[in-house]
Amino acid sequence: MDERAVTRFWESENLAGIGVYLAGGGYQAAREALHHMEPAAVLGEVRKAQLRGRGGAGFPAGVKWGFVPASVDKPKYLCVNADEGEPGTFKDRAIMSRNPHLLIEGIILASFAVGVHSSYIYIRGEYEALAGRLETAVREAYEAGFLGGRVFGTDFDLDVTVHLGAGAYICGEETALLESLEGKPGLPRLKPPFPATVGLFGCPTVINNVETLANIPWIIRNGADWFLRQGLPGDGGTRLFSVSGMVRKPGVYELPLGTSLRTLIYDHAGGLPEGKKLKAVIPGGLSSPILTAGEIDVRMDFDSLAEAGSMLGSAAVIVIDDRTPIFEVLKATAGFFAHESCGQCTPCRLGTSWIRKIVQRMSEGERRGTDLETIESAARAMRGKTLCPMGDAAALPILAIISKFKGELAEGLTPSPAR
Repeated sequence: MDERAVTRFWESENLAGIGVYLAGGGYQAAREALHHMEPAAVLGEVRKAQLRGRGGAGFPAGVKWGFVPASVDKPKYLCVNADEGEPGTFKDRAIMSRNPHLLIEGIILASFAVGVHSSYIYIRGEYEALAGRLETAVREAYEAGFLGGRVFGTDFDLDVTVHLGAGAYICGEETALLESLEGKPGLPRLKPPFPATVGLFGCPTVINNVETLANIPWIIRNGADWFLRQGLPGDGGTRLFSVSGMVRKPGVYELPLGTSLRTLIYDHAGGLPEGKKLKAVIPGGLSSPILTAGEIDVRMDFDSLAEAGSMLGSAAVIVIDDRTPIFEVLKATAGFFAHESCGQCTPCRLGTSWIRKIVQRMSEGERRGTDLETIESAARAMRGKTLCPMGDAAALPILAIISKFKGELAEGLTPSPAR
């Protein structure tokens, strides 16, 4: 395995300025591609690299691009999902803060491959300072001739616009993002039609996560075979893991896909502070089902975590120690999803609201013997019943917490009154 792949993201202390990025070979891949490759060849290389989306679902990027019609009488758009709202996730923030030109180069390559001439970076409202840094990087790229008309002196034109969202978690869902970008409330759309054919302003649209696009320059520069060697068969490349919670060295770690969760926590993040023991881990952001301390010998990739009953999601690892009451994890989870539900779908709107109310009542000391069963029933009623994945995203972690820690959660519950 090429160890340089593990450290390449951090080779320079700060690549935010275009001068530093160019000195390290930045924009070389995009320049070469636009001068010497056909769009279909770029798309083919990305497809061969088996780059799976880094936003959560893990859908292959090259396959997604291929869904966009090659010839249409409408413009095509690329929307960058920088609405990083999953609790525990901050790896896209690291890219946009430290290396924004890597993202812009990825946008150029993706746009060239699909035939896009207008791209939007939709960034979460809480990232206002980062939006300013992105706008500076975009301006530098325009001034250098890397954006605008005749990119790199070719016949290809591309405009990039940074759009600040309003701080709604639901806008991380791709169709809600499109609605918000169009100036409407960020409510998920009914699918089909899918964005690849009917997306932004009713036109064919590609939507990719920040980290996904930041991998494209490396694929084009070094080749799909090189990229595949950094990961697993059918799952190429490295992954940025956001590690937080009770560890000695929280942060963003770039490691090969398939690295074990135990290795990530203990070898890279330094393990837990002295006197604390591992209780549980949330492996892929708050919407991923929790794992117990005995389940961390699992590889951090999409398929392995799915087999373990969880998911890689946004690769946000939240470490929980033995002194943290699991009820507090349940309370935080229920509160977040109730607050962020857009309310469009009745099962999610009512389900998350009722679960939060029950958990809040329990936290105030009024606990009933049927509370956990009622919460489970409400969570199960949300699964598969909503327009977007948020119903499942809210239900699955709650069901896992209760299933794996029912004994601890049941402490203090009073018997149900006789009827």
